[in-house]
Amino acid sequence: MDLRWLKPLLGRPAPFTTVYLDATRAESAGETETVDRWRALRRTLERDGAPSGVLDEIGDLVATPTGVRGPHGRVVVADAHGVVVDRVLAEPPAQSSAVHGPAPALLPAVRAADETVDLVVVRVDRNGADLVRTSHGSRPAGAVDVEHVEGGHDDVHKTREGGLDRRSQTRAEDSWQRNAEAVAEALDRRVAEQAPDVVVLTGDVRAVALVKEALGRPAAELVVEVLGGTRGEGVHQDAFDGKVAEVVAEFRRRRRETVLDRFRQQLGRGEGAVTALDDVIDVLRRGQVDELVLHTSAITGLGERELWVGPEPLQVALDADELSSLGVGDDRRRMPAGVALLRAALGQDAGVTFADDGTVELVDGVGAVLRWSDGSTPSESVPSQSADQRRLRSVV
Repeated sequence: MDLRWLKPLLGRPAPFTTVYLDATRAESAGETETVDRWRALRRTLERDGAPSGVLDEIGDLVATPTGVRGPHGRVVVADAHGVVVDRVLAEPPAQSSAVHGPAPALLPAVRAADETVDLVVVRVDRNGADLVRTSHGSRPAGAVDVEHVEGGHDDVHKTREGGLDRRSQTRAEDSWQRNAEAVAEALDRRVAEQAPDVVVLTGDVRAVALVKEALGRPAAELVVEVLGGTRGEGVHQDAFDGKVAEVVAEFRRRRRETVLDRFRQQLGRGEGAVTALDDVIDVLRRGQVDELVLHTSAITGLGERELWVGPEPLQVALDADELSSLGVGDDRRRMPAGVALLRAALGQDAGVTFADDGTVELVDGVGAVLRWSDGSTPSESVPSQSADQRRLRSVV
């Protein structure tokens, strides 16, 4: 999972205010329901000492509609000066909550973001297409991205009989082809610029086929055809959305399994992957991590532990003495273990994948897939001296 949306939090001044809000708006309550939830949270934050200016800014944001229909949530993170992250979540939290403290409360948001799939939905007809960028999972609040492509060739109707009508048929087919090429060009450009996970192609069957034929390889490899969509009015939206949700669920499953399969294989070989908190900390400090792997229960378990961190993201240790041995002086502090691990992962552009029960064995609920290994990298083929007994009894 890509965590780049959290990178603006690195190096920001504490304290942090983190808000998880049910942003669902009931038809009868209009705009007031979300604001009422926020007011209750604000009273808690005021008691905890959150700055009034920051709270005013958050209040203005949550009072602005997200533009999302149906149940959804919102996470807002502010530093000492103002809002840094504002994100819409596909699922509302079980209970709205807010925390003010020395570190942002990020694990629930990252867990939700693990479900995020970026899509471009392309609704095609013989004149052109509508390209809609959307996300299933989480996305920036207020993000709307729609592009209308008109091919410019409007002789798109065939006639049925021979003679001069054959020329009409030829002109119509040529117009379809040119219009499809215009759509493909726009889609190729969008894939190159935005790197979506999946391209959903739907609409007129003949136009869809022509667009696919005209696409470059990068875009073509992302295409999934979904029947039932159409450009303009007439689509049975709920049925179409259900088919798209199936495509998204399958992509999530394959994405997660690709990472976990790589973790299993490399752990089995004794190189390229590690597990156990101390070994994961070791490889994070060295910038070796490609993907941090967390058990779903780690959201709770890691929240109950603390690590020591320095001013830089990769300065992380189990205790203060270990951090001092790395050259970190007085500028050190405790941080919740989950936040410290995510901070270090962000600092080296690593991703995060969550593993469900029974999918992989994770000591302490954490593991890592590595970019590189050397002779000093912890090896899981033989338990290291620091963690022998704990490994034998603490596998999740």
